[in-house]
Amino acid sequence: MNPFRHIRTYLLLSMLGSLLHAVPALPQTAAVVSATQDAAKERDGQHDFDFVFGAWKAHLSRLQHPLTGSSAWIESDGNSVVRKVWDGRANLEELEADGSTGPIEGLTVRLYNPVSHQWNLYWVSSKDGAVGQAMIGEFKNGRGEFFGQDTFNGRSIMVRQVWSDVTPTSRHFEQSFSDDGGKTWEANWIATFTREEQAAVETQARLVSAESGQHDFDYNLGKWKEHTTRLVHPLTGSTTWIEMDGVSVFSKIWNGRAQMAELESDGPKGHLELLTLRFYNPEAHQWSLSFATSNVGVLGTPATIGAFKNGRGQFYDQELFNDKAIWVRFTTYSITPDSALSEQAFSDDGGKTWETNWINKYTRVKD
Repeated sequence: MNPFRHIRTYLLLSMLGSLLHAVPALPQTAAVVSATQDAAKERDGQHDFDFVFGAWKAHLSRLQHPLTGSSAWIESDGNSVVRKVWDGRANLEELEADGSTGPIEGLTVRLYNPVSHQWNLYWVSSKDGAVGQAMIGEFKNGRGEFFGQDTFNGRSIMVRQVWSDVTPTSRHFEQSFSDDGGKTWEANWIATFTREEQAAVETQARLVSAESGQHDFDYNLGKWKEHTTRLVHPLTGSTTWIEMDGVSVFSKIWNGRAQMAELESDGPKGHLELLTLRFYNPEAHQWSLSFATSNVGVLGTPATIGAFKNGRGQFYDQELFNDKAIWVRFTTYSITPDSALSEQAFSDDGGKTWETNWINKYTRVKD
């Protein structure tokens, strides 16, 4: 089910239709709003990645030891499949390749931010199912540049990713690191993609037993009516609740290693649209749950992480709420083929006591 977890700084304290308080505060002066609207009229970057949809052959070159002066590169060949999701507000790219150092399997999630007119790019490896740091940027004159910050060999570095030489049948990608604040850049990952003739590329799914946990959320696949009851002011002693009703659709992606959920819901605070992504970690046998709102296009962090036991799933993370560190717990239970329940709860005393603030009731839609 959709993990309405904290909905990042409670998403919900202010949904007011667009739910802008679910993310770090954005300037809302009349001048800024007007400038944003004018920019949107001039150019909507939501379609910048439309060139990438379809099936591709991939040739990868990877610098074995970046930022060491090494000149040893590793070559790999594989394929990728890219598809549009969430009505074009996002796209997913599944990559598989083989080389001398073993297989590479990863999922790239790209989310569009309609406020900043930028894209947020996330990489997820099949080894741990963890979402990496966002790479943020945009396209100008047919060239896309995206920047982020990461830690490499214990040091903070800058990361740059560039898309260039885009044609209907080819595209070029290059990643570089900088350990001197962007003065110099060293390329460490170069990929050339050539479009496949077929409509899709056949990929072989990894065989994982049902006992591994990869199938824990399979019950959720399909379309559901969703009734939500939400506590308006958590951790204040408030007893004021509001009701919302909507529809959520859950689908399997990345050969079953992940799931995607799209929710649309309405209530007295306005309209809510969410995208939820669930990634399975085959080593830890756990799931990590992340979400984004339609007006911002950013995956919330940290992810909520946990597993199922005896038909009950529990997932936890620590977040800031009203400037105070709290624990967040998401639970799904009472699962049947046609119904289920989930709850979100907060704890501000280290997990000694929990206050439920979000209850979801799901009823399957039988088409």
